[in-house]
Amino acid sequence: MLSSIKNIFSIPDLRRRVIFTLLLLAVYRIGAQIPNPGISEAALAEFWEQQKGTIFGMLDLFTGRGMSRMTIFALGIMPYISSSIILQLLQVVWPYLERLSKEGELGRKKITQYTRYGTLFICAIQSFGISLFLEKTTSPGGLAIVPNPGIGFKLLTILTLTTGTTFIMWLGEQISERGIGNGISLIIFAGIVVDFPRMAQTVVGQVRTGDVTILSVILFAAVMLALVAAIVFVERGQRRLPVSYAKRVVGRKIYGGQSTHLPLRVNTGGVIPIIFAAAVITIPATIAQMIKVPLVQNIAVQFGQGMPLYALLYVAAIIFFTYFYVSIIFNPTDVADNLRKYGGFIPGIRPGKNTSDYIDSVLSRLTLVGASYLAAIAILPEFLISGFRVQTLPWIGTFLEANLPQWMIQGMNIEFYFGGTSILIVVGVAMDTMQQIEAQLVMRHYDGFMRRGRLKGRRG
Repeated sequence: MLSSIKNIFSIPDLRRRVIFTLLLLAVYRIGAQIPNPGISEAALAEFWEQQKGTIFGMLDLFTGRGMSRMTIFALGIMPYISSSIILQLLQVVWPYLERLSKEGELGRKKITQYTRYGTLFICAIQSFGISLFLEKTTSPGGLAIVPNPGIGFKLLTILTLTTGTTFIMWLGEQISERGIGNGISLIIFAGIVVDFPRMAQTVVGQVRTGDVTILSVILFAAVMLALVAAIVFVERGQRRLPVSYAKRVVGRKIYGGQSTHLPLRVNTGGVIPIIFAAAVITIPATIAQMIKVPLVQNIAVQFGQGMPLYALLYVAAIIFFTYFYVSIIFNPTDVADNLRKYGGFIPGIRPGKNTSDYIDSVLSRLTLVGASYLAAIAILPEFLISGFRVQTLPWIGTFLEANLPQWMIQGMNIEFYFGGTSILIVVGVAMDTMQQIEAQLVMRHYDGFMRRGRLKGRRG
């Protein structure tokens, strides 16, 4: 490993790419500390203490805690991701975009241009909504978050936040083009891992005060390491369908006759289903904070993190959105048509509709495995940290609380919140970036990170 890292900095081109990537990530982190003008930091800090477990808390995760501090990068890269997902969904229902997606490099550039326009539009809408929300919101102590509201604050907020997201988008594109790895993914990665030192310091403080035992910390760390290993194993998992190509004679040359495979990933949907599910599930708790009605607030409590109803609906939503997203990004009919067009077939399966049905049946079973894996990854960290509050269940809550072990009800009480979405993003981005670095090393006849075999990313 040390020799491989040394080789990275001994290759001028690779060294420039790595240093360029690190410098641009440093610029991103510096910008994430610059506060937006016109906001009371003390009142904002009090307000965000109440937002844990809501949709705002989830969005704050992807902005590197920029939203909770309302910096110039408060919107983060999420508007760009939202615009990309919207364009991807529209390709299914809008024939024009579907044609563009099949026109090669020119079509992709056009879709990228539309994605940028969509990002600016989403930023303008979100920043205007944020300015209105901040002007009307006070902290629990009664302090105004915006001491001097008005049209000036609204226009300044729209300009600042939209420019900040546009600049982050530009940084990500520059990293992808002139650096190493996927720039957008690395920016999200940097926003998540930046909290590691602070969370580790908090855990050390809990151990010193006696709130948490050292044995609990060791057990928690072991479980998290096992979880990371499981993610690496599953993210590389594929079901390979054998594909054979018939021989074709074109002039004096013979084409085809070889055998290959069609890879179907276990986790085809990636992290997107968890993001969709988390956004949908946290909406009731977010709305309930704005509706001061006791009945609504009592119902919304059941949707808080650690509640059994929240966990059940979260798992169901992940499974639903996994099937939904996979059905959009993977079309078995198109795959079967492309195989038939180039003379390919799956042994024992007739080309055309039979091939499409076979691929669809295999993908459906594989998606169930992937959805169950995503649900387990999303729920397990929260269960370890806070447990499940079974006492809120009607009729059987008191019985379960009296008979279940305390660690199942209260968790390990370790203040190191690292949810399933964070784990998937961090591990996945690290795998892909390391694979690109290793490919650069091997291309220049250097040893990679592994002496035997090759380091593989999620799609390697």
